[in-house]
Amino acid sequence: MKDNGFIKVLEQSYVEYLNTHRRSNAKLKILHGAIARDLQNRLGKNFAVVSYGIGSGKESKLSGRYFNKQVDIAVCKKDVELGGIAVKYIMSNYSQNSNNYFEDMLGETANIRSGNKAYFQVIILPEQVLYFSKTDDIAKTENITEHNLTKYIKLSNDNTSEYMHTPNKTLLYLIKTPNIDIAKVKTREQLKTYLLTGEIKIETSKQIYNFGNTVIYNNYDNFMEKITHYFLSL
Repeated sequence: MKDNGFIKVLEQSYVEYLNTHRRSNAKLKILHGAIARDLQNRLGKNFAVVSYGIGSGKESKLSGRYFNKQVDIAVCKKDVELGGIAVKYIMSNYSQNSNNYFEDMLGETANIRSGNKAYFQVIILPEQVLYFSKTDDIAKTENITEHNLTKYIKLSNDNTSEYMHTPNKTLLYLIKTPNIDIAKVKTREQLKTYLLTGEIKIETSKQIYNFGNTVIYNNYDNFMEKITHYFLSL
């Protein structure tokens, strides 16, 4: 799966998000399953890739230094745990939760990597993020800027040999989703009707940022190549 195929998967996942509750994990079955199948095809039959949406359809736990952690995608070889991938497709209320997302990422990465396993992160973020109220009304939109990505830029320059809380590699994928005029679209139900009347089109963002070596920006195929080479080298 190349980047154009990855974008198609994001479109399918976005449609599923619109058709279900915004906290539903139905969209993850499409996304996690596609990434897991792609990784399985790249690694070959000597490896086992376990994820929601592939095979048994269940996630797997990896043993960490401090506790076992259920991960989005787990990779094993001959029943030996090698590592995992966390996938986060952020749809709404980013600024409200951005620090929590980041702290959770650091904590789970430290736990897994300190247990002598590799850990990778995939973060998908729209340029325009909707902000929902508790009653599912669209209160406002948030536009992602360099300020929102400062912590990821700093993370991208970390030495992964020195900092166990830094993922081996992180894919940050910034996307352009259909623009929403909240003067016309004020509820989630209106959003669904507004968007699903036509074809959902997602594009890779044209925004440019300067990331260091540990973060791969808007290049899914390169990220998957790095992961594949890592596991094949073990």
